[in-house]
Amino acid sequence: MTYDQINGELVKEIIYRKKLDNGLEVFFLPKEGYAKQYASFSTKFGSNDLKFSKNGQDMVEVSEGIAHFLEHKLFEEPEGNAFDRFAALGANVNAFTNFNITAYYFTSTDYFYENLQHLIDFVQNPYFTDENVEKEKGIIGQEIKMYQDNPQWKVFFNFLKGMYREHPVKNDIAGTVESITATTKEDLYSCYETFYHPSNMVLFIAGDLDKEKVFEAVEESFHSKEVKEIVKIQKSMPIEPPEISEALVEEKLSVSTPLFNLGYKDTLVGMRGMELLKKEVTMRLLLDIIFGKSSPLFEKLYDEGLVDPSFNADFISEVDYGHSIISGQSTDPKLVKNYINEHISQLKETGVQRDEFERIKRKQIGDNLSFFNSIEYTGNSFVSYYFKDINYLEYIEVLKSITLEEVQSFLRKHFDESKQVLSIIKP
Repeated sequence: MTYDQINGELVKEIIYRKKLDNGLEVFFLPKEGYAKQYASFSTKFGSNDLKFSKNGQDMVEVSEGIAHFLEHKLFEEPEGNAFDRFAALGANVNAFTNFNITAYYFTSTDYFYENLQHLIDFVQNPYFTDENVEKEKGIIGQEIKMYQDNPQWKVFFNFLKGMYREHPVKNDIAGTVESITATTKEDLYSCYETFYHPSNMVLFIAGDLDKEKVFEAVEESFHSKEVKEIVKIQKSMPIEPPEISEALVEEKLSVSTPLFNLGYKDTLVGMRGMELLKKEVTMRLLLDIIFGKSSPLFEKLYDEGLVDPSFNADFISEVDYGHSIISGQSTDPKLVKNYINEHISQLKETGVQRDEFERIKRKQIGDNLSFFNSIEYTGNSFVSYYFKDINYLEYIEVLKSITLEEVQSFLRKHFDESKQVLSIIKP
């Protein structure tokens, strides 16, 4: 059997890759000595994908939340529920929908190949009826209402609404009660037939398994399935202006201490592959230097009682949008913002110190090496990056290559107060 080999020299991992006749990309990560096995079946279809065409046909526009709706519905089968089949074999199955991906996955310690067959079968065999679609609307409607009362969820989506004017990333992943009510069985099938073709999907497998047997089992699973014509998908996204929508978004909910999300819009978008990865790695390094638990800024904010250990910073880097996000809880989020702005302004004048840069870089290399101990984290990360033409096994190599000058450059470019958004949930 022929397959490609993807090497990660620094992380000492090898991933084997094979493309099936139906266009499905299959990846296998051997993890010798691991008791746990893992498989995920993912499609490049998330909540942002609201306008698209298939095979050159007219553009179709669908309701917000339809990717998440589809994820819910696929677990339903004519004879029951997919969860029950996995539970009977001692496996844990679940799924998630984010802005760009929907993934179905399981972990097991036994009966791996039977569970793999179940995963492929239920994801490749939709069962939608007018009755079960209507019933699901009530369930998802309750979920949406529950999230509207969740302070962590609201502070984040208010932040996105302040950050983006046009891009659908500002919409709730689950949609609205109105958008879900408007969704029909035909809409679900339209999205399914477009985005759930194997050529738009990735199957990732990890565990102490025999690679020949893994690829044979996958090929056998699809052998009896009709090979449909490979789907060509064209997505349409609105043009997002560089300006933010609102600098301050405030709302009151049931919290004892105010929650906040603060961040800056990234306007250097449109990158893919190695260029995109390098930007993300550089920004995450820079954010750790500025906001990490060992930084002078965190120590000052913590000593003054303005933040607690939940204070955190991250960089979200997608092909067509991106932003930094600093989150936490504080008695005075606006004062935290002022301290941050003063600190960054001073840092732009003095620059990042080389010893601090080297120390945080070594820390991040260690952190990222430890992530490979989790097959679920590795699998989810590999697929997410693969859809952006990035080889996740190269993450640490790129991190090692980042220079102080590149970090200084992003410090000057990214932290623009006119692109800054503060979202607060107040008691």
